[in-house]
Amino acid sequence: MTPLNEAFLRLPLAHRALHDRVAGRLENSRAAISAAIAAGYGIEIDVQMSSDGVAMVFHDYNLDRLTDAGGPIRARSAAGLAAVTLKGTGESIPALAEVLELVAGRVPLLIEVKDQHGQMGETDGVLEASVARDLAGYAGPAGLMSFNPHSVIRLAALAPDVPRGIVTCAYTALDFLELPAAVRKRLRDIPDMVAAKASFISHQWDDLDRPRVAELKEVGADILCWTIRSPDAASIARRVADNITFEGYLPDLPA
Repeated sequence: MTPLNEAFLRLPLAHRALHDRVAGRLENSRAAISAAIAAGYGIEIDVQMSSDGVAMVFHDYNLDRLTDAGGPIRARSAAGLAAVTLKGTGESIPALAEVLELVAGRVPLLIEVKDQHGQMGETDGVLEASVARDLAGYAGPAGLMSFNPHSVIRLAALAPDVPRGIVTCAYTALDFLELPAAVRKRLRDIPDMVAAKASFISHQWDDLDRPRVAELKEVGADILCWTIRSPDAASIARRVADNITFEGYLPDLPA
């Protein structure tokens, strides 16, 4: 089990980087990442996979909401995605390797590996292997996490020296319509920390009073949370959480 660098517990983490659509900084964009670095925040980003197995920094499974294109991100090659324009910007979708060069260790970087089939089951390991290759030799503070514990278990073998965590929540039927009730119950209980050699969770902020979260904190797991959108919510979350992932406002930085 590899612990998080202390910076992950000290600097608030900008959710999908410091994005602001009005200012022309879309989620997970170079501009949003650069803005977070300039402001001194940590960064949380998402990775999806191209058709040719390259980790791309993008949240959605489909291109429609955030780009001038459409269809699944997995249907296009990395080169094809590099030609897709993010809405209202002159930017394209960056590859993870490029983002690592941009961040260059200046702030902590938390990378969420998106589940690739919607069922939180076994993965083919292609995206995880791409992420591990990109991170090999990266000297800055980095962390890996996923809602899918099978993905985190794969990352334990592929990138054992990079801290790993599981993204967790209440797993309500409304929010996870595609998941059977038995799967939701299992994931709600967060049973895979040992198998994944995970040192932290990132938990839904308004579910932090769950007893399982307290159990994990008691045995030394770091507790991050998502997604904080106000100082009041941050104050409540920090009663349990060691740090916050935020968007829509600018939290204070530590002195």
